[in-house]
Parts: sequence; C-alpha cells; structure tokens
Amino acid sequence: MGILSGNPKDEPMHYGEVYGLWAFLLILKGLYSMYQIYVNHAGDTDLRKFVEDILKSIHEHSEQVTEVLKENGVGLPPSPPDQPKVALESIPAGARIIDPQIAANLTADVAGCLVACSQIMGSSIREDIAVMFGKVHISFAQYGIRLLRIVKAKGWLVAPPLHRNPPR
Repeated sequence: MGILSGNPKDEPMHYGEVYGLWAFLLILKGLYSMYQIYVNHAGDTDLRKFVEDILKSIHEHSEQVTEVLKENGVGLPPSPPDQPKVALESIPAGARIIDPQIAANLTADVAGCLVACSQIMGSSIREDIAVMFGKVHISFAQYGIRLLRIVKAKGWLVAPPLHRNPPR
C-alpha cells in the first residue's frame, strides 16, 4: 500500500490542496462579512431571505474547510469582524447599496465560487476533499439558480445581447 491509499483523511494534502482550501476559506470569510452588510441594505424581502440563507450556508462551508485545515496543521486566514445589524431606514439614500446592485454582486460571487470549487475538485488527489467541494459546488449551483429566478422575477436581470434567429 502506498502513501495515497487507504483512508483519505490519513493522506497528506499536496500544496495545491492546501492553498486551494486556504484561499477558498479566505474568500468565504470575506463574503460572509460582506453579506452581513447586504442583509442590512436589502429592501426586497425575497432578496433579504436569500442573503440570510446563503450566509448560513457560507458559515457551514467555512466550518468544514476550517476543520480540514486544522486537522492538517495549516494556519487559518484572518477573519474580518462581524458586521453590526442596522435598520434599513437608518442608512442614508446615497450610502445604500440598492437591491439590483446586491443581486448583481451575488451573481458574480456565486459564479466565482463555482469556478473555485471546480478548480479545487480538479486538482485534488484526496477523495474526501474532492467530494466535499463537489457538495459545496452543488450548494452554490442551487443558490445560483434560485438567485437567477429572483433576478428575473424582479426585473433586475442585465442580459447580454440576445441572439435571435439570424437574418435570412
């Protein structure tokens, strides 16, 4: 039996896995802090609920990645402080992040997380890490679909030029 056979958790992580998990955790921590701000700024009920739900999911994913890094003796990236809860009415109009902007940023973030998960899965030699990021990928894909439905329903979709049948 080689060093990479048996229980995946007993296998060493390679440097790409270490960096991938560490960088992904850093991103999740930043998103968590930013999404706390989005909850304060979101005026639309559906959007606020979406942000609250993805916040919970990001927290769970962060805990999973943190556990793997700690088990392997890897130092953790810094965590930004939690953002205070603020009443929407107390945010001045010029300082407020409006709902379409929040939705657009969330869309970009979800897409970026999908790419990052795919990259980590593709470079992993530890099956447990590949499986974990497969599940995280599915989670973000589901959030992406849910967000797309919200954005379409609210009229916030900024579509690229639409291609109809070519002229004849």
